[in-house]
Amino acid sequence: MATRSEVVLFALSNSVVGPRLSSSVSGSRHPSQCTTVRTRWENALPLFDEAWGVSLTHLFEPSGVAVVGASRTEGKIGYVAMANATNFEGPVSPVNPSESGELFGSEFVPSVTEIDEPVDLALCCVPGPAMPDVLEECGAAGIGAAVIYASGFAEAGGDGAKLQEAIVEVADEHGISLLGPNTSGFLVPATDLRCSFASGVEEVPPGNTAVVAQSGGVAHVLAFQSRRQRRGVSAMVGLGNRANVGFAEAIEYFDGDDRTDSIVLHIEGTDDGRRLLEACRESDTPVIAYKVGQSDVGAFAESHTGALTGDHEVYTAGFAQYGVPTVDATDDLLDAAAALGNAPTPSGPNVGVVTAQAGPGIIVTDRIQRAGGRLPELTVETKQRVDEILPGITYDDNPVDTGRPMPEFGEVVTAVAEDDRVDIVLVYELFEAALGFPVDTLGGLADRVDKPVLFATEGIEEELESERDALAAAGVPIFETPERAADAAGVLARYARLHADEAGGAGGRPPSGGSRGADGEVGRRE
Repeated sequence: MATRSEVVLFALSNSVVGPRLSSSVSGSRHPSQCTTVRTRWENALPLFDEAWGVSLTHLFEPSGVAVVGASRTEGKIGYVAMANATNFEGPVSPVNPSESGELFGSEFVPSVTEIDEPVDLALCCVPGPAMPDVLEECGAAGIGAAVIYASGFAEAGGDGAKLQEAIVEVADEHGISLLGPNTSGFLVPATDLRCSFASGVEEVPPGNTAVVAQSGGVAHVLAFQSRRQRRGVSAMVGLGNRANVGFAEAIEYFDGDDRTDSIVLHIEGTDDGRRLLEACRESDTPVIAYKVGQSDVGAFAESHTGALTGDHEVYTAGFAQYGVPTVDATDDLLDAAAALGNAPTPSGPNVGVVTAQAGPGIIVTDRIQRAGGRLPELTVETKQRVDEILPGITYDDNPVDTGRPMPEFGEVVTAVAEDDRVDIVLVYELFEAALGFPVDTLGGLADRVDKPVLFATEGIEEELESERDALAAAGVPIFETPERAADAAGVLARYARLHADEAGGAGGRPPSGGSRGADGEVGRRE
């Protein structure tokens, strides 16, 4: 495979620059001509890099995988990485010049240059100092992406930083996308591409949230949490030191991924904050961020992934300016992703609440307002409609309290959802086996009214499982506690406010009739 420079030289030699390029570069022409050619070369490189540079297709959509440093010794990274990679639907080749025979049914080869099958991705389970030579071989074999699990690079400073510069230079020369170094890898469950050395990753199910974490450990925390929450991920990526694949590249890729409906970020720090923020702003897919470092963890974070944490308030303000809501916990990230990725985008921050029990409803009402949402007074028409459905209802304003689950509960939810003052709907209902959930009513309701409809519940797991699964299959985001549902509604409200300008400056449906705002106070009717 030709190097990046060789391909650029060939392209320019046969373009408008003309055949003069080779002699000009060699210095045989007049200095002014050389300057002109050099200028054209420098101008051409960014355009070429757009096509040649960091393409994540080879990383996340490879035709085949090579495990460099594959090992027969159980417990070694080379063994676990190979074991996980063999789930992939394409060919997976173990590479180790010191081994022979087969590993997980595939024949060992001494070098990536001797693999017969197509291969786009190398999983590098070798020590850091060996990586420049390994990447040279990957370049010679036409491999377009590599995952580097080893540590001891920029996060270690000194010689480690120089080693990272060396691998980036080799990677750039050959157009290789590098995930890491100092990462535990990534997952794409839908294609069984499980390029991690952690155990249990084969159990993480497909979902529609892309997890992009600076820390591989946090990436796996989120992936395993998504499994426990029955949500799954479209991908999970631990960026590590971000040698030449960072937040911006990942956001740009997953924004174009058909399996991804929301993107969550875990961030310790970055040396290119503006590019990160611009990638977030340009993304059509909702992005939610968890920026750690409100207290002083700078030295620890820098030793972890080479990250400078920076001022937390500056990051938070920057994300807000660029339309990205932030949260303060891993569970909150996944809850926000479920709300934004599985429901219509809200047009404003006004939340209509329907609860079958007053106590959880009070928690929800309080929490929503503290999380950035507001509770508008329902229209007279909606109140009349609710009273007709359930005469003598416990509380027919917002929140609507039915007192207990009942057959008409779904009709009440529909009435609130169709209120013009409501932008977001949150429903809380303790499960009662005799009634079940209003699956038929809630299924398709969000799309019909073009508003998010969130559902929170609790009960005996075995009794509510089938009903909850039916709601999930109908596309309804489900939450396990009133607090988590309210916080997710708060993220939706903040997202609507942050993107109000994109909707023509509207701040949502007018909450005329008074509303309880983020401070809990009831606004005067205008």
